[in-house]
Amino acid sequence: MQKAALLYFDRERKLALELAKLANFSPELITRHDFPDGELKLRLSPELPHRALIFHSLDHPNDKLIELLLAAKTARLLGVQHLTLIAPYLAYMRQDIAFEPGEAVSQRVVGDLIASLFDSVVTFDPHLHRTSKLEEAIPVKDALALSAAPLLGEIATQQRLNPILIGPDEESAQWVAQAAQSHHLEYAVARKIRRGDESVDIILPLIQVKGRHVVLLDDIASSGHTLARAAELLYKAGAETVDIAVTHALFNNGAIDIIIKAGVKKIWSTDCIAHSTNAVSILPLLAKALI
Repeated sequence: MQKAALLYFDRERKLALELAKLANFSPELITRHDFPDGELKLRLSPELPHRALIFHSLDHPNDKLIELLLAAKTARLLGVQHLTLIAPYLAYMRQDIAFEPGEAVSQRVVGDLIASLFDSVVTFDPHLHRTSKLEEAIPVKDALALSAAPLLGEIATQQRLNPILIGPDEESAQWVAQAAQSHHLEYAVARKIRRGDESVDIILPLIQVKGRHVVLLDDIASSGHTLARAAELLYKAGAETVDIAVTHALFNNGAIDIIIKAGVKKIWSTDCIAHSTNAVSILPLLAKALI
């Protein structure tokens, strides 16, 4: 039986080749050429098996969604009958309703686009609010949402003695609970009051943190303001150390400086998105799910 092909872009070469080895896929590079006017040209292997997977994490999504559109359509023309998207990070999942008249519901638009291109989707810790299941956001036959939360709980226990896990806001509750329960750790969840994209306040949970090693755990870190504010308050409450563990290290420009300035000691992220803080590999878990 011919191996399934794992299609990948050069920027994700390292992870894709490691995954192909673990899951026994045939790695196939998608080459990209950028024209001076901003358009791009992709080239796939002209001989592909009936089953293929495209590995593409969707940070910086606007260019990458066009890449997915071109790659998936071309794979179909080359004879691929079953096509899977492996997107360790899925973009555009947070906007699941129109808050103001006329707003685009990005989750629905992007979810429908992905569903029109792929037969199945695999991701990690999708940032869903009012949508309870991944298949509601991306209506494909097989939609698999894996969680890196237990892996983050594991590194917390390896790096700190008897840490306490705290979610910086209500949305983090599901991930903090998974991580804590996997390693029998104490945990709690704070409450966030958002005043703007870069202005937040935090109400800490009623839990004793004095003299404790606290790990702030969440699915995504982007601007860093929520995590920084939580860290500041935890130190005021007497925490011995405050560290951060996140699945998706988006970290906008300046975010790391904001977090470090707040006193955070260590930042651990998974390699769902390539970043200097990567300390946890999702590949063994991902490969096991795909085999």
